[in-house]
Amino acid sequence: MPKTPKSTLVRQNLRLVKQLYPGLSKIALSTLLDFTRSFRLSVSRREILCIDDKWYITHTGLLQIALRRRCHGIRTVLQERQCDPNANRWVFKATVYKGSNSNVFVGYGDADPSNTSPLVRGAEMRVAETRAVNRALRKAYGIGLCSVEELGSFSGPPKSFAAPQHSNGHPSSNGSSNGQPRLRDQLCILIRKYSLDPTLVKAYAADFCGTATLKEATRDLVESFISELATAAKNDRDSLLCRLNSYGQSAEVKE
Repeated sequence: MPKTPKSTLVRQNLRLVKQLYPGLSKIALSTLLDFTRSFRLSVSRREILCIDDKWYITHTGLLQIALRRRCHGIRTVLQERQCDPNANRWVFKATVYKGSNSNVFVGYGDADPSNTSPLVRGAEMRVAETRAVNRALRKAYGIGLCSVEELGSFSGPPKSFAAPQHSNGHPSSNGSSNGQPRLRDQLCILIRKYSLDPTLVKAYAADFCGTATLKEATRDLVESFISELATAAKNDRDSLLCRLNSYGQSAEVKE
């Protein structure tokens, strides 16, 4: 696949952020331009994401940088002494070899239920390994942006929504036990409100989050997607429909 000229990539990113992030600050826009020119990061390929007016690089973006810079190899090792399988706490060490004769760069990643989204319960080991790799790659290539995968679960207070109740008093499957509504319900509301195609929205969401299915995405990423979908639908529904239609030929993404 031919390399996209840097000037073209800059124009593509600028055009897309106007649709996805209409209220982007000048500082955030300047950061995007710097990383586009320095590392050829693409917004459309989800190599870089904006959350709360701050840019975060993704695991995909870091791997693309390593590939373009001809990374010699990446090695991960489970740090068994620091792990506690009973508590689902895992720690990995990742080593990046930039070249056969270059220095190595080491990064550590940890994950447990206290610093990961509820949507990835049971996958803490994989999250820890990904975080370790991301940190080592950021050191190796001088990436100042934090990676999305390093973000923990939201620490703010839950939204004051009551979960629907069945006649037996138990929460409905459409609401969570802690009084916070499922993200899927928020997404369904947007789909109905703006008459969007559910299959195309799920395909777009999975692509946005960089996962094979929407179910595999972290809560942080899904919340970011829902926020962006709401903004795009409200400000320029026609452009959003064009983007959704581009997924029309893709296989249906299971939730």
